[in-house]
Amino acid sequence: MEHLEEEPVADCESLSHVRWYCKYHVVFVPKYREKALYGKLRRQMGSILQDLWMQKGVEVVEGHVMPDHIHMCLSIPPKYSVSQVIGFLKGKDAVRIQRNLLGERRLTGLHFWATGYCVSTVGLDEETIKQYIRDQEKPQQDQLALELD
Repeated sequence: MEHLEEEPVADCESLSHVRWYCKYHVVFVPKYREKALYGKLRRQMGSILQDLWMQKGVEVVEGHVMPDHIHMCLSIPPKYSVSQVIGFLKGKDAVRIQRNLLGERRLTGLHFWATGYCVSTVGLDEETIKQYIRDQEKPQQDQLALELD
């Protein structure tokens, strides 16, 4: 009998009793879709979110901050639901943004993000999604370069 070796699934991760490949393309926006993510806030957004991702064991495969939204490709362990992780990120992140960057000291009502988010599974088409996230500003730059006669 011929022994067939199984091909390992690319980038498969594991916990104590499970092997998993759970990647999601996530987009969320500031409240009222305001163009609030620029300057100091845009530069510090990555470090603010990175600390929160580590707390949940979430890996950011790709990410890009635009003035009015954030695109991310996240690898979320199966022990957490997507809504649980996004709720945690948006809630804790809003507090840090308000307190550390905007100087608010209130304990309640610290809202920065709009309710809801957009999510889709990445599957095996990960490179296409990563390229889409990387090229977020390209269409805007191309539009600005067009000159109408």
